[in-house]
Amino acid sequence: MLHLRIISPSERTSDVLRVLVAEPGATHVTLARGDAMDPLGDVIEADVARASVNGLLAALTALDLERTGGISLVSSGTMLSAAGERADAAAPRRPDQTVVWEQLLDQARVEARFTPTFLAFLSIAILLSAVGVTTASPLTLVGAMVVGPEFRPLAALSVGLVRRDTGLVRTSARTLAISFPAAMAVTALATWLWARLGWIGVGNVEDARAFDFIYHVGPFSLVVALLAGAAGMLAVVSSASAVLVGVFISVTTVPAAGLAVVAAYAGKWHVALSSLAQLGVNLIGIVLAGVAVLLMFPRAGRHPRTDDRTNDRAQPGKR
Repeated sequence: MLHLRIISPSERTSDVLRVLVAEPGATHVTLARGDAMDPLGDVIEADVARASVNGLLAALTALDLERTGGISLVSSGTMLSAAGERADAAAPRRPDQTVVWEQLLDQARVEARFTPTFLAFLSIAILLSAVGVTTASPLTLVGAMVVGPEFRPLAALSVGLVRRDTGLVRTSARTLAISFPAAMAVTALATWLWARLGWIGVGNVEDARAFDFIYHVGPFSLVVALLAGAAGMLAVVSSASAVLVGVFISVTTVPAAGLAVVAAYAGKWHVALSSLAQLGVNLIGIVLAGVAVLLMFPRAGRHPRTDDRTNDRAQPGKR
């Protein structure tokens, strides 16, 4: 179950309580009048079955609480309660069949952003890939895949496409479009330096094609990307974070980017182009699989976009 905490203006409190009491999937409803200081109002809390959250949030946001108060949602953790068991049983479907869209959107908006930390992780991952390619070290390549953070904006892009959130789509796409070229530029500079120092040799970069399971563009390039993207999105919506490590190791986005840089530096343009094609296939496959997985989940109680909510408030009769 999830724990819901609401700050409500006093004049809206009775409406909020009416919504909570009418919801069979909500229980442990408590009220503390006047406890909220900023914004001023009452504090209302409840535990809600995961499968009931989407509809309940839609009803609460219709009361304009986002603007006049606040709504927060966290995991309830371990719960020993007969009332909680009854509320969970009254929910319309099992928890694993439900995506809490507002929670997923909030997570996606955070992970879609371009940050120096994201760029640092991606640069380190592609640098490791370049080392793995030039030293023929599979272990280094696997380490690069695990370090790579690229799945987060890819998952956010899938969420944005399903929710038709153009802002989220733009932010995710911008993060990918800026971070990959920047990280590859850093790797190119490092490759030049390492070659000048004699630490690596790039003349036999075509031998890296021996790792065909990583770099060769073929039918299974798309198949693996789709399977990994599906597993990754299922892990995100079910909070099974341990599965994501397997997803990172399955896809070859980062190793392909590393090989493209090294091959370009060595003047092996056919290898570089093939690696870039592998990178593109993986990125597209992951996003498509994420979209397909999200479309499998019910979208009842789906929250409209911010600009839609603003328009609705300006036209009270629209609802």
